[in-house]
Amino acid sequence: MNILIYGLITGILFGFLLQKGRVLRYDKQLGALRLIDMTIVKFMGCTILVGMVGIYLLSDLGMVKLSIKATNLGGNIIGGLMFGLGWGLLGYCPGTSMGALGEGRWDAGWGILGMLAGAAVYAEVYPVMKKTVLTWGNFGSLTVPSVLNINHWVVVAAFILAGIFLFVWFEKKNL
Repeated sequence: MNILIYGLITGILFGFLLQKGRVLRYDKQLGALRLIDMTIVKFMGCTILVGMVGIYLLSDLGMVKLSIKATNLGGNIIGGLMFGLGWGLLGYCPGTSMGALGEGRWDAGWGILGMLAGAAVYAEVYPVMKKTVLTWGNFGSLTVPSVLNINHWVVVAAFILAGIFLFVWFEKKNL
């Protein structure tokens, strides 16, 4: 089966889970931004933990080869600020805006148009950014296990335990 088919199936499944988890709702987005509803944080935390286990397992089995990108503070800080500003203004992040549009919320279309325009602008200014912003704080390819010089499964286990602790704490606080 073509690898693009796997991506399509995974994308549809992820969109279905976004919808069923109610993280596409504006009130959930606003609650996450105001730190009073952790539904989205719990959903994404589960996604990250499952993905972490899956990626390292597939890597250890030799089924995938990890391609660690360089840690770049300039690009990450500026990109994070733009992402946060867009999420705060629109009320949707990129994934949830696509899901919201799929549910018929046309306001999400403005965010999608903004993302496309932003990608076009980025493509045009990339040569300049490559020589400036993308050189700021370049630490090369780093991972938590490589920095700590320990086996990746120790880090995975620590993140899973921290995630479980955080999820239990959120539930106790009714977040």
